[in-house]
Amino acid sequence: MNNEFFFFFYNLAHRADLLDKLIVFFAVYFPFIVVILAGLFLLFHLPAQAGHEVLKAENPFRVFLEKKKEILVVFFSSFLAYFLSSILKFLFHTARPFLALPNISSLFSESSFAFPSGHSAFFAALAFSIFFLHKKAGYIFMFFALLIGLARIIAGVHFPIDILGGFVLGALVAYFVKNV
Repeated sequence: MNNEFFFFFYNLAHRADLLDKLIVFFAVYFPFIVVILAGLFLLFHLPAQAGHEVLKAENPFRVFLEKKKEILVVFFSSFLAYFLSSILKFLFHTARPFLALPNISSLFSESSFAFPSGHSAFFAALAFSIFFLHKKAGYIFMFFALLIGLARIIAGVHFPIDILGGFVLGALVAYFVKNV
């Protein structure tokens, strides 16, 4: 079933040069934009208490220190999930689709093992951490994480199970970090 889902998405690649460039953008470059957006959102989000926006505060540094915990929780969860995914990749040694299946040509190269996806683990942890703090924004970042994961399947560098494993790992890490 993993292969069937993979081919369903992978068959979108190599059809048009513009579409392939769009897939590569969402798989490779968009993650950097999401990290910047998450940082800016956490830094400048106006909580329910008035006067806690960093730029409008009389003492922006003090307000930043109050927001520091949120920022640290979100990015600590993300990097911890990525680190744990690296350890799991070393333990599982799962080949990427372009190595495991004949006639698969990825849109860009990757050299590490596939399971679980480090990108999915990182961005799922980021999205769920934001969700635990700010529900509406969390949904947006979950959509971004899903978009990145799907783009990596379409690009031929991950199987769906790799993405699912990364999502589960990221969600679990975010949940446990939130409760510590």
